[in-house]
Amino acid sequence: MVQLSVLDQSPIRKGGTAFQAVQETIELAKLTDRLGYTRYWVSEHHNILGLAGSSPEVLISHLAGETKGIRVGSGGIMLPNHSSLKVAENFRMLETLFPGRIDLGLGRAPGGDRLTAAILNPSNSFVQNDFVQQLIDLKDFLTDNAEPDSIQSKVKAIPVCETVPEMWVLTSSGESALIAAHFGMALSFAQFINPTGGYGSIKAYKDRFQPSEALSEPKASVGIFVLCAETKEKADEMQAIMDRQLLNIEKGVSEGILSYEEVKPYVYSDYERVRLLHNRGRMIAGTPEVVKNRILEMTEEYEIDEVVVSTITYDFKDRLRSYELLAEAFELEKR
Repeated sequence: MVQLSVLDQSPIRKGGTAFQAVQETIELAKLTDRLGYTRYWVSEHHNILGLAGSSPEVLISHLAGETKGIRVGSGGIMLPNHSSLKVAENFRMLETLFPGRIDLGLGRAPGGDRLTAAILNPSNSFVQNDFVQQLIDLKDFLTDNAEPDSIQSKVKAIPVCETVPEMWVLTSSGESALIAAHFGMALSFAQFINPTGGYGSIKAYKDRFQPSEALSEPKASVGIFVLCAETKEKADEMQAIMDRQLLNIEKGVSEGILSYEEVKPYVYSDYERVRLLHNRGRMIAGTPEVVKNRILEMTEEYEIDEVVVSTITYDFKDRLRSYELLAEAFELEKR
């Protein structure tokens, strides 16, 4: 049985506001909770005016309070931007408030540009070994299993709670997949960022997985953009908007999500057409039957049972409807 989850970056449409984007995040979380989605992740981005999601730990607290059964978490916390102790305390507080419902997804990327990352954490060296050490520290803070006489044994992350957030490593490359395997953490591959390499990353993760106290067997998912509509024509329009959105991101253009009327007359250059075809590998678009079949093909190829869906549209009603159609196609059990 395939599980469906949500990744939400709180996108802002052109002419819209961050307030609207966050209110839409809240409404979408409520809907997907009722529809039977497994988890709802919010992201961390900085200095990107088209996205409102900068503080997942704050947003998670509100979303968990507004929902009932869906797991809520970060997709993810960009760990090099933060102190491991503070991340542990934030997520222990969330786990205390909402026991058994909190996910801690961790990423190594800055969630923006290098200059902004350097301001967020002036000691950030952007070195992989430092990220690994942060994971070690974070795990010790969250589990209270630190080595005797270590800093983590002397400094406790409070509040101390009976349960531990489910820890995931997020990756769009093979490096972090191996790190997740070494620490016995769950892995989520971001195909919505990198359309290639998912199969190899997940296979390497499973082959090298070392059981941990939290996870006895490998656990993996794949995140992808999904645009589902009742007709092919509507799905094509939604895909055209996403095509332009991804190109704008590559160019560093942050004007918000455009309407179909605005993107329709645009003439792509030869280079942009190459990029468009590449980016199509980051998304699935079509009617419910088409989308379901492609998702099933992907889960069989990767040998996974969970897909994290990110849907970005100009019209919020189209976004809600896409998640509804997907839930119907997979016959999710409503809450």
